[in-house]
Amino acid sequence: MRAILVVNPQATSTTAGGRDVLAHALASQVKLDVVETDYRGHAMAVARSAARDGIDLVVAHGGDGTVNEVVNGLLADADGDPTQIGRVPALGVVPGGSANVFARALGISADPVEATHQLLNALENDRSRRVGLGLADGHWFTFNSGLGWDADVVGRVAKRRGKQTTAGLYMRAAVRSYFRPPLGRPALTIRIPGEEPAEALTAFVSNTDPWSYLGERPVHLNPGCSFETGLGLFALNGLGLPTVFKHVRRALATKSNQKGKRLVRHDDLPMIRIDAAEPVNFQVDGDLVGQRTRVEFFSVPDALTVIV
Repeated sequence: MRAILVVNPQATSTTAGGRDVLAHALASQVKLDVVETDYRGHAMAVARSAARDGIDLVVAHGGDGTVNEVVNGLLADADGDPTQIGRVPALGVVPGGSANVFARALGISADPVEATHQLLNALENDRSRRVGLGLADGHWFTFNSGLGWDADVVGRVAKRRGKQTTAGLYMRAAVRSYFRPPLGRPALTIRIPGEEPAEALTAFVSNTDPWSYLGERPVHLNPGCSFETGLGLFALNGLGLPTVFKHVRRALATKSNQKGKRLVRHDDLPMIRIDAAEPVNFQVDGDLVGQRTRVEFFSVPDALTVIV
């Protein structure tokens, strides 16, 4: 088996020593090349080349941003068309970031050493899993995408790159983005096949659940959402403090399905279209992509093989 280990040396919990241990362990089972990323988009370029060269496995060692880049590189030649996905390398993940949402959702340990043991055991026993992905405006996402408030938060956090992305940093960014939204609060119109259009001010589209973590605490928006189902939608058409507090509290406290007069919520959707009255921030897997006035989200079943 030919494999490439893609390491983001800037990720929160990656170290040179950890990289060497991981590489040595993997090299005992596969023919391995190691690439350290040194610019944004580097992991995507490496994964795209790996797919074209017929590599069997690409292992991402970094945070959710590194994983997202690798996934988008592996599927780059599909050009955003799910019907054009050909044979692509399997994906392995050894967490090295602060949140590691995708890895945790797959049951991969947040500890890089333990995650390495899990990966080696899975390789030895030929154990893998097919997972569905989301596709939004040509960008593949593994766990979440969104328009509005959450994307504003992601944008604020991105400006603090170089500072460890702790739960406290996200909380401060959320509060600032709530009281001072950088682009205001343009109205969003949500369109789902077979449903009447619905209005919202912020929208979260999930490919699995939990949607994120506040430290070690999972955030549940669509508990029925998984890698084997369609997309989950969680949108609010009002952002008054009582509404926000109620839904945040429930998201942190329970896995039950949330309800409320300000909430627009659906599970297992094949497609969602969201139109914005004015440009709003748009994020995928916790990375700000830019601003959009329209995004179409698609669920793509069995898009990728993950070694777990």
